Amino acid sequence: MDETFRGYNLYLSSKSPRRSELMTLAGFKFKILNNEVPEDYPADLTPENVPEYLARKKAEAALAALSDDKALVIGADSVVILKGDLIGKPVDEDDARNILKNLSGEVHIVVTGVALVSPGKQFSFSEVSKVNFANLTDSEINFYIKHYSPMDKAGAYGIQDWIGLCRVHGIKGSYSNIMGLPMAQLYEALCSF
Repeated sequence: MDETFRGYNLYLSSKSPRRSELMTLAGFKFKILNNEVPEDYPADLTPENVPEYLARKKAEAALAALSDDKALVIGADSVVILKGDLIGKPVDEDDARNILKNLSGEVHIVVTGVALVSPGKQFSFSEVSKVNFANLTDSEINFYIKHYSPMDKAGAYGIQDWIGLCRVHGIKGSYSNIMGLPMAQLYEALCSF
């Protein structure tokens, strides 16, 4: 891709190394904005609507901090939902262990909200993928927590590492969405923006 995308300077408002990796693999030229935005949301939002709300919040805050009239900020947020309950990032290893025990042998959904924000224009969408976990043993959960990095991931796992390779029986939907950014859908949204 060129230095600009259809006349816009692209910015990614995310601290996620996986989102940055996906954007880079897709050939986008962009700058990363690591702005701190509280991840709070209205209590009446359904779990499925939380990520899109937070993505807009992140992108709007990032745009407000820029002085670039050609900026197009991409904000994103992902959550795991199991049986209607929203599961975010674990707060500690015990929380990660409990999250993985709850996901074990179950099908859950991953929802990523994406917001595109530029001066005078906004668009947002959500993407949903289903993930079917195998039954995880306690020793597998302990191995994963010890050797991988569950603390910065919604649902305490990464689809691109050991659990995704060895203990996920199947997915329905976008693989990159489960990593944190639905790239095919994002590309289409950027093209029509």
